[in-house]
Amino acid sequence: MAIEPILFFVYKHWPIALAVAVFTYFIRNKFNHGLQIYPGPFVASFTDLWRFFDVWGRRPDITHIRLHKELGDVVRLGPNYLSFADPKALKTIYGLNKGFVKSDFYPVQQAISKGRRLPSLFSTQDENYHAALRRSVNSAFSMSSLVQYEPLVESTTEVFLDQTDKLFASKGKVCDFAEWLQFYAFDVIGEITYSKRHGFVERGEDVDGIVAYLGSLFSYVAPIGQMPILDLIFLKNPILLLLDQWGIASSTFPVVKFAKARMEERMSEKPQEDGSIQAAGGRADLLSKFLQAKIDRPETMNDGRVLTMATSMAFAGSETTAISLSSVFYYLLKNPSSYQTLLAELDEAVRAGIIEDRLNGTVSWAESQKLPYLDGCIKEAFRLHPAAGLPLERIVPPGGADICGKHIAGGTIVGCSAWVIHRRKEVFGEDADVWRPERWLEGEGDKDRLKEMNGTMFQFGMGARTCIGKNISLLEIYKLVPSFLRRFEIQLVNPDKEWKLHNAWFVKQLDFTTTFKPRSLKV
Repeated sequence: MAIEPILFFVYKHWPIALAVAVFTYFIRNKFNHGLQIYPGPFVASFTDLWRFFDVWGRRPDITHIRLHKELGDVVRLGPNYLSFADPKALKTIYGLNKGFVKSDFYPVQQAISKGRRLPSLFSTQDENYHAALRRSVNSAFSMSSLVQYEPLVESTTEVFLDQTDKLFASKGKVCDFAEWLQFYAFDVIGEITYSKRHGFVERGEDVDGIVAYLGSLFSYVAPIGQMPILDLIFLKNPILLLLDQWGIASSTFPVVKFAKARMEERMSEKPQEDGSIQAAGGRADLLSKFLQAKIDRPETMNDGRVLTMATSMAFAGSETTAISLSSVFYYLLKNPSSYQTLLAELDEAVRAGIIEDRLNGTVSWAESQKLPYLDGCIKEAFRLHPAAGLPLERIVPPGGADICGKHIAGGTIVGCSAWVIHRRKEVFGEDADVWRPERWLEGEGDKDRLKEMNGTMFQFGMGARTCIGKNISLLEIYKLVPSFLRRFEIQLVNPDKEWKLHNAWFVKQLDFTTTFKPRSLKV
């Protein structure tokens, strides 16, 4: 047979055969889908190892901003990967019914329970699964539902403010503010989801190491997601998953264990007359809504998907909200004039009766929506420090697609990074690289410009895959920021020192240490 001489040659001259195979592989990558016409790092055109190590360095956001400034609006970051910087690409890539699906980066983030993956609204690549699951729970995340959740957020906010006074302000103790805010965000999500806080704020510590675990998980997800096949060798190795199913070794995430415990507690409670299972006192939390969806849509919702929803709330909800809260406070402290302007707006709002002068200093959601400078500061923090620090990857439909005048072949991975998009000078002004919340107030005089700025904001994603917890995150941020500023004066421990950023998919802040002093509520 003709193949025998070939096999014999390969066997006898395997070094040459190996070299030819490797050379062929790299050349194929170089010219994959005709992407050789796009500029980018030389090594990136041959192997995904370039972006693996770039992300491993924990500041790929800096790399992406620099490359787009140097090379233009389309940059090749891998053999099959293009990054777009033109805001016009957003609607094409992330718009409704465009046919772009999530890449293999996302399943790397799927939680594990008893050896099985838990595909969530965020991590699934199956658009039909996503659409059916989202329809089942959409009403639980609507703006109208915020009214039901605000008392739950208020409860945790009151405890957080009191604990800040007890643990830090009254003792003059230095606070790791980024971590403290994450404790708050985690407990709010626990309260909203299960009507039960995890206990981070009360105990002033990382309960069961959940926050540390999530940090290490995302530090794994970010680089491994650049070469997803590695996940099948490490965290989601089929052998390890099988051992987990058999109970020999556990791969179940700590957050999943907490969520399962809360589900079992709720399921043990006596159902209402209509068959629904409510939280104690009849409070409408997310878990009760997920369980109700199981009753209303049994063809879509089951216990596994209820667990998936409850788990994913803790996964993304705490991390991203805490990052955004840290950003608002940090930029205010680094820009004293903005800090003082916002304090003046809060004090004036109390005097004018816009904010009720409560004994605990808290501010309601409705009141926060009447504070334009607060709104400008929060939007500016979203703009300069979006939580997600990598492009949101999508796969071009099989027939290909035209993106910003370029025809991109089907199967190509494309994406936009909020860290790049949010610095476009033609949208946000020549000073787009600096903090200036006034740009959002000035835009009120130019409705078209304000509409363009808002339409370009990408911190919660876009289209059908927009973060479903967006409204809950906004509720937390718009309540805590003014409430905290009313109660405390904040100072940086090292005013001349910049914080350190750790881009592990979500861009966490380190070395953000502060002190607090009680602030008089009298104005």
